[in-house]
This record gives sequence, structure tokens and C-alpha cells, in this order.
Amino acid sequence: MKRELKVLAALLGGFLFAYLVPFSSPVVREAIMEAFLMLQEYARQHVLLCLIPALFIAGAISVFVSQAGVMKYLGGKANKVVAYGVASVSGAILAVCSCTVLPLFAGIYKRGAGLGPAIAFLYSGPAINILAIILTGRILGVKFGLARAIGAVLFSVFIGLAMQFLFRKEEREKDAAALAMPEPEAGRPLWQTAVFVALMIGILVSANWGKPAGINIRTVSGDAIVATYAGETSEAIRYKATADGEVESIAKAAVTEVTYAPSAYTTIYQNRFYIAGALLAALLIVLGLWFRGPEIKEWGGSTWSFAKLILPYLLGGVLVAGFLLGRPGHTALIPPEWISAAVGGNGWLSNFVASLAGALMYFATLTELPILQGLMGAGMGDGPALALLLAGPALSLPSMLVIRKVLGTNKTIAYVSLVVVAATLTGKLFGAVA
Repeated sequence: MKRELKVLAALLGGFLFAYLVPFSSPVVREAIMEAFLMLQEYARQHVLLCLIPALFIAGAISVFVSQAGVMKYLGGKANKVVAYGVASVSGAILAVCSCTVLPLFAGIYKRGAGLGPAIAFLYSGPAINILAIILTGRILGVKFGLARAIGAVLFSVFIGLAMQFLFRKEEREKDAAALAMPEPEAGRPLWQTAVFVALMIGILVSANWGKPAGINIRTVSGDAIVATYAGETSEAIRYKATADGEVESIAKAAVTEVTYAPSAYTTIYQNRFYIAGALLAALLIVLGLWFRGPEIKEWGGSTWSFAKLILPYLLGGVLVAGFLLGRPGHTALIPPEWISAAVGGNGWLSNFVASLAGALMYFATLTELPILQGLMGAGMGDGPALALLLAGPALSLPSMLVIRKVLGTNKTIAYVSLVVVAATLTGKLFGAVA
């Protein structure tokens, strides 16, 4: 009966959508186009290099990582300092977007991690992005960089502890059931599993290494200068440094060459695919030497299970997000002017709107900064800006749909509410003292 009601609801929803939506309206047609353009952009930029490696890592954690080991360091009864420290640091190292972290979160949670540490990991992956925090300080000012760094670390721990407390009864039952299970037979040495997973994480991190912020611009006169800019294309960069340190706009035609400023970070970025390729070759060698056919088959089966669990909801969520909000710089069903008008000043409502809008929007890694620059230029207050920085990268409508599939409706509502409320309160406080 329950299944039939779901089918009826789906049919009724489809009918109402077809009957009521004014497809002839230019705004609706533009929103539909934005939905599919956003889906295409996500598929091209994130699926092959981000999501698929993350799915394989999640599958490996589920099959090869000992449940006892996960519970020892991340379980509900683990040492809180160790559990939340490991969860937060792991997320900071990965520095992935809110959607790429989902398979990894699902993997450790299903393997026995406590709800609190797993949630801390889920938040920290996109939020505690070292490059994003550094760029925030350089582009928006030191106070924003420090506030984002401190707020993100505290958020991951606070929200994790709050979730563990809210659902403590369920977590105790989960821990008791896990402890009652028989100890698994001894498998391969821990160091082999660690090397195997580390190689996959290395591929994920190196293939998605962020673009450098320091850029050398050579003008017609031949002078080379260095500018810091959130965008990375020659089309976007129109700056030169004057003798007294000011930055002023120059004509596009004056820029003859754009190169990244030399640094270790730039070297890694320029060679990221070679590094990822070398790590992939090492992974294949390790796979052939240490793993048997049935184990590889089980790993593939686990990866496919995570793909079936996550991909439909994730891609569907990207479509809905694109239909409602569109891509950065493009208009969909909800005009960006509405958001800009609602986040001015430092009132409670403006901070809440910024937190909620950030939680619903999808931000690819580092794209929140140019979006925020535009909003602040349109009158957004400092408090709402920080609220968006704390809620936006860690959540999105697509990620909410996947989290609900993994955790259930109640836990998802609690997690989203905690992120939005905490970001609102922090933004209000920051706006008052900044």
C-alpha cells in the first residue's frame, strides 16, 4: 500500500507539473535551459575527476577497511578528541566540494563511524578548504579569512557533537549492534590497505588541484606584474599594479601574456595530471600484486552500490538547483537581484536569508568567492557574507537529497537546520563586531 501511494504521488506530481508550469514563459524556458546547462557543467567538471574517484574510495573503505578500525577511531565510543580531530583533519586534506565528499561520508558512516564524527567529516571536507580560506583572506580581507577558518573548524565539531546528542539513542543501538558482531578474520596487513587508499586519495587530490591565485600579467609595454584574482582566465583579468601599490583597470588589449606566478603550488597545478597518472600507475601495480580477483570484484560491486545510491539523487538535485537558482552569473527562476536585496545590512533576516540561500545553492570549489564579491558589491553586509561562506560550500540542494538517502529525513533536517542556524548566529555576531 505504501509503495502504491508513492507511485500515485509521483504520477500526481508529474501531472501537476505538466499542467501548471507556464512553459511558454521566457523566464521558465530560461530556467529549464539553466538546469540542463548546470547539469552539463557539473558532468564535465566534477563527475570524471571528482565523483568517480570518490566512489571508488568509498567502495574500498566499505570492503577493505576494518569496521573495528573505523569504530576505534571514529565510532560513537571513540575518544572524542581523536574522533573529531581525525574527521576534521581528513576533511581539510581532501578539500573537496559538497557533492564529492558524499560517497566518502557514506562509506565511513556505513562502515561504523559514529554519527557525530561522520557529520564533522561531511562538513569539514568542503568547508575547511585550505586554499579557499587563504584566498578568502587575500581577496576579502584578513578578518574574513580568519573568521572563515575559525568558524569552519568550530562548526564541524559543534554540529557533529550536536547531531550525536540529538540522536544518541539510535547511535547507542547502532554501537551495540556493531559490538555484537563477530570479529572479522584477519586479512592483509593494515599498511597495505593504507597505501592502497592513500594512492586513491592522492589521485583525487592531485587531479583536482585548485588553480593558483598569483598571476603574472605582461602588458604591451613589457612590464610584468603580479595580481591576485578569484578568476583564472585571461578574459577575467584586467589589472595592473601602479607604483604606489594601487590596482587599477587596464584595457583588455594591453594584456599580451598571462602566466601563473612561480611557486611550488603552481608547479603541482601545472603537472597535476602527470602526478595523477603516476599515482594511477602505482595503484594498478599495487592492485595486481596485493589483491585477488574476488576482492577486486567485491570492490567493484561496492563502488557500484554507492553509485546507484548517490548519482540519481545528486544529478537530479543539480537539475533542480539549476532550475531555481541557475549557474553563477546567470538568471534562472529566482532572480539573483532578489537575493542581493535580501542580504543587505546585518539584520537577523539578512543573515538567515544568506545562510539559507548558501545552503541551497551549489558551489563548485572556490566559486563562492567571485559570487560573494558580486553580492558584496551589490550591498551585501559583512555578516551575511560570512554566513554564506560558512553554509554555502558545505551544503547544497543536491547534497541534501543524497544525505537524506543515507541518513533519513529526520537526521537530514537536523543537520541542515544546525548549519543554517549556526551560520546565521555567527554571521550576526561577525557583522556586529567587524
